[in-house]
Amino acid sequence: MADSIKYEKAAGIKIPRRPPGRPVSHRPEKSELERLYVKEGRSIRDTAAQLKCSKDLIVRALKEYGIKARPRIGHRQSQLTKYRLKDLKASVKKQGIRATARDLKVSEGTLRHYLKMVKQEREKSGKIDA
Repeated sequence: MADSIKYEKAAGIKIPRRPPGRPVSHRPEKSELERLYVKEGRSIRDTAAQLKCSKDLIVRALKEYGIKARPRIGHRQSQLTKYRLKDLKASVKKQGIRATARDLKVSEGTLRHYLKMVKQEREKSGKIDA
């Protein structure tokens, strides 16, 4: 690479270079977003593909224009919510996290995360953790 730069300078060739930093994408117009996302009901991903930009840019533009994003359809609630917290903790205490997770057919990480999140929610709401 350094050699090619040396030869370009010697030959007097000026090759245009990209400016440093993040590339700038075009921000979609509000009318385009309303047409595709709101009226046609396309997903954020489909809207981004149609407008040839990233889905992150679409999300930022929706917020900027005050267009409310639809809730995620495929997002499921944890299956662990059907068990009482008291029962989960008792099972973990009796047989350990690994065996409890195996019995519930979830990973150890999922069970640990769920118990941690429930504990944090209870602390936030002021409920005493059992």
